Amino acid sequence: MNIKMPEFDMKKFVKGAGSTLSRVVQLTEEKLGTSEKTEMDARFEHLSERSDSAKLWTEKIVKDTEAAIVPNPANRVEDFLFTKIEKQKPKRLCNLEYLGLDMIEAGGEFGQDGPYGSALIKVGQAEQKLGSCERDYIGSAGMCFIQPLKKFLDGEMKTITKEKGILESKRLDLDACKNRVRKARSMIGQQAKDGISPEVALEQAERDLRVAQSEFDRQAEITKLLLEGISTTQATHLRHLHSFVEAQVRYYGQCSKIMSDLQRELVSLGGPQPYVPVAGYEEDAMTSQLNNIDLGVHSGYRRARVLCSYDAKDGTELNLTSNEVIFVCECNPPNCDYMNGKQGLLKGLVPKAFLEMLDDD
Repeated sequence: MNIKMPEFDMKKFVKGAGSTLSRVVQLTEEKLGTSEKTEMDARFEHLSERSDSAKLWTEKIVKDTEAAIVPNPANRVEDFLFTKIEKQKPKRLCNLEYLGLDMIEAGGEFGQDGPYGSALIKVGQAEQKLGSCERDYIGSAGMCFIQPLKKFLDGEMKTITKEKGILESKRLDLDACKNRVRKARSMIGQQAKDGISPEVALEQAERDLRVAQSEFDRQAEITKLLLEGISTTQATHLRHLHSFVEAQVRYYGQCSKIMSDLQRELVSLGGPQPYVPVAGYEEDAMTSQLNNIDLGVHSGYRRARVLCSYDAKDGTELNLTSNEVIFVCECNPPNCDYMNGKQGLLKGLVPKAFLEMLDDD
């Protein structure tokens, strides 16, 4: 079987090399100030700078967001490669899930009937839930924020970069034609060169200049329209940013609930008293009204048994589980319906109707 090799066009190669060399010389002369350069208007330059800034900062935000939600560089590289070859990424356990699996296995080895073994199992299960939430969050953040920004970079920004490159090429052609016209005009009145009179050469140069000017103006208008469209994308990116924040709020809310539930379960197992924050510890606005609660049984707290389960109405209340024992004290000022309650590190309001007091006043 004979394979026909493509023919090498020496003339085309030499012409291309000559054109490239001429461009290099032209750009060098412009930088040295020995050659004139067609400048764009101030409006165009402003739009161009904003475009470059949008590209730079969008790339940085995408890179930083990816690093924040997937800290492992090897995992990011793996995800990138699978995306490029358009294959489904393999399901990967996160570090929290590995931790949870080992804790559960260790709890079984130590004995799930013992306090440490049972606590390990409960913590391991919570870590697995956190890992699952983390994976969902990574997927949501990628879909609602990272992917749209990448699409912008790979679509609109890549098109703008391409059209700006074409415009620069047209600008170089235009300036080269202007130089030829100036040179042809300087030759008027001299003898013909290579059989072409200076008048004919000037006429041809002016004709080429008109064509180059027309192509440059058309390309400048196309590029300017694309640059003006950049400002409208910010409204779209703002929506994506809101979606990203919502994904974060949802994720951290789920994590908070998982850990709160775990903390209550651990308290119900018994063990040492939970850590009490030192003076100056800052709490969020949701629990700021509880800052003046005295901590400890000897500081006004009494024990109470929960008669039946209760779901908190908002962040100022505690979720209660039937038969659990918690610490409570009167509100200040007193409230006929609620008491201040404490479950480990958790503090909040609890309804009196759901409590049976175990300690006397």
